Amino acid sequence: MNKKDKRKNDNAWELLFDKYDILSHIEKDGKYIISSGKIKEFREPRLMAKFDHSINLPHIFAENNLSILPISRGDYIISNFRTYQPFESLDSTIFRASLPANLQSLDPNNIQSETMAINCAFASGILYDFLGEETLYPTVSGRMKSGHFQFGIQNIAANKEVEIDVNNSQIEIDAAFEGINSLALIEAKRDLADDFLIRQLYYPFRTWNNRITKRVRPVFLVYSNGIFNLYEYDFRDPGSYNSLVLIKHKNYSIEDTEIELSDLQDLAKSVTIVPEPEVSFPQANRFERVINLCELLNSQEMDRDQVTEEYAFDIRQTNYYTDAARYLGLLEKRHGNGRKPVYSLSTQGKHIMNMNYKQRQLEFCKAILQHRVFNEVFSLCMTVGSLPDADMIVSIMKKCDLYNVGSMNTYIRRSSTIGGWLNWMLGLISE
Repeated sequence: MNKKDKRKNDNAWELLFDKYDILSHIEKDGKYIISSGKIKEFREPRLMAKFDHSINLPHIFAENNLSILPISRGDYIISNFRTYQPFESLDSTIFRASLPANLQSLDPNNIQSETMAINCAFASGILYDFLGEETLYPTVSGRMKSGHFQFGIQNIAANKEVEIDVNNSQIEIDAAFEGINSLALIEAKRDLADDFLIRQLYYPFRTWNNRITKRVRPVFLVYSNGIFNLYEYDFRDPGSYNSLVLIKHKNYSIEDTEIELSDLQDLAKSVTIVPEPEVSFPQANRFERVINLCELLNSQEMDRDQVTEEYAFDIRQTNYYTDAARYLGLLEKRHGNGRKPVYSLSTQGKHIMNMNYKQRQLEFCKAILQHRVFNEVFSLCMTVGSLPDADMIVSIMKKCDLYNVGSMNTYIRRSSTIGGWLNWMLGLISE
């Protein structure tokens, strides 16, 4: 990887590892404790040690199976810890909720922060339903000290659990709601990702599990594309970082989500097929993340590095997903200072993002189906009753004059995008 293409964290961490011979210390002692003062020699610690998803880890961490955890106000421990947990989905059903009619300051079509998403989930009764509490009171939030606790964590290299001692590390709680029987600690995100950093749930859980007698419930709230995805976890052994299990998952919307198969069929028949744009044919299988990228850019434009750092992407994924959104006419690309790509929502993208849930999904479907290859595969799917196999999709692709698709391997890889996007469309249909 060329150094000028690396993110700032990659460069700073490589310099730190080299200066303090960190890999040798880890090989010898199984860990390395580094102070915020040492980190600050090269970059701000708050930027250098915040990796919410495994994809965000600096290159030198990823290639050596390393992670970093805070252990005090000014110290961090680096080792071969298993610190991330994949997101699981137990149920795709979307439950309907509604905001009180007299509320004017919360707009379900314009939720642009985690705080607004939490407030909507509270005001609409989503949290009451999910937590099963008749009364809820917003309580602790913001930054605070963790207090002192010890825990075991899986060390991948040693293939065993090792002990870590934490003393007054800084933690941050997005929101907490206390009911008669429990205290729910909420971690909220607006970006979709494959996994999350367990510490975001575990450190607050240990902090408050030591302070109160009620049950402490770690809850992840992910808001994207009008859907509130709530996940409740339980640490079966409070002293073990890796003992968490998903015990509950529900999806909610405060907008109309009813979409019928006939809506999609009518779209496929009525759209005007557009010429293929001179943008690489998409290699971005998860259409939910194309939408999530548009949400990220709805309030401001970002350059490629900012998208990569703010979102759960690496540089390659940033290129794939921004190209996918450009292919559909949702994003525009220009070159900023230093010729770095800068992305912003197109006029069409802004128009779609201001629609309500149902209109927005149908407009996304329209943007997909107006491309001949997607339209033909969808029509075949409707005829035979299932998604065609990869060979059939590739045969359709070859006659659709796609831009910059040459080799058979490229056709096969890109065919998975067609399958992924059409599966997303079919998943919108109300049962």
